[in-house]
Amino acid sequence: MRRVVFNQKGGVGKSSITCNLAAISAARGKRTLVVDLDPQGNSTHYLLDKPASELKDTVADMLEQTVAFKVFNRRPEEFVHASPFRNLYVLPSSPELDFLERKLEAKHKIYKLREALKKLGESFDEIYIDTAPALNFYTRSALIAAQRCLIPFDCDDFSRQALYNILNEIKDLQEDHNEELVVEGIVANQFQPRASLPKKLVRELIEEGLPVLPVRLSASVKMKESHQCRQPLIHMAPKHALTKQFEDLYRVLNGETVELEPLAD
Repeated sequence: MRRVVFNQKGGVGKSSITCNLAAISAARGKRTLVVDLDPQGNSTHYLLDKPASELKDTVADMLEQTVAFKVFNRRPEEFVHASPFRNLYVLPSSPELDFLERKLEAKHKIYKLREALKKLGESFDEIYIDTAPALNFYTRSALIAAQRCLIPFDCDDFSRQALYNILNEIKDLQEDHNEELVVEGIVANQFQPRASLPKKLVRELIEEGLPVLPVRLSASVKMKESHQCRQPLIHMAPKHALTKQFEDLYRVLNGETVELEPLAD
């Protein structure tokens, strides 16, 4: 399964959701790969404990060979790095993605990521793709390469307006480039159950028929602590409430039965 986590708005938790779902997948025994397409490299730093700028053999190197004349291109798996966590691997980001983007776009290489991830899918059970907060060449490549799309939503009115634009953009990409892509759901992130506005917004999205997932991820300082110590929650705080919410989200995405509290008034 190839799953992209995407939102054009920044600060909605794309990297946190990507890495923590992937870590749960790996902890369950599945060979799992995180592909970091954001030049900021937050997922790379989180899972490999090194800034993307210090790494060689990155996703930028893999894509760069598609525009450079070479007799033999290296295989996608040669750019994959093992993380310190069992079964969890990373195709790391690089600051060079910014400089490479124009070349790839000019050469019409938007399908190359899909080709590479299909090959990697022969070696990995699950692939999670982290994206930058922009609808650029790389996020379009990711949406074309993926089979499922998760959209983080941080429960404010600006995010709600952006959400409609995102769904329209995805619909266009589905029709023109990737009929296989399914919007798997909208994830309410940094949710505050005692505040009235988040509950109101989520309820209204559900009433509009949008695919809001039943698991809501709470706002918690534990997530920031997890970033600081470079450990996904399943390893740093396995019994924490937010960890359980991520586990419930993973179960829902995999069709498992989960007992959840209803959205209170």
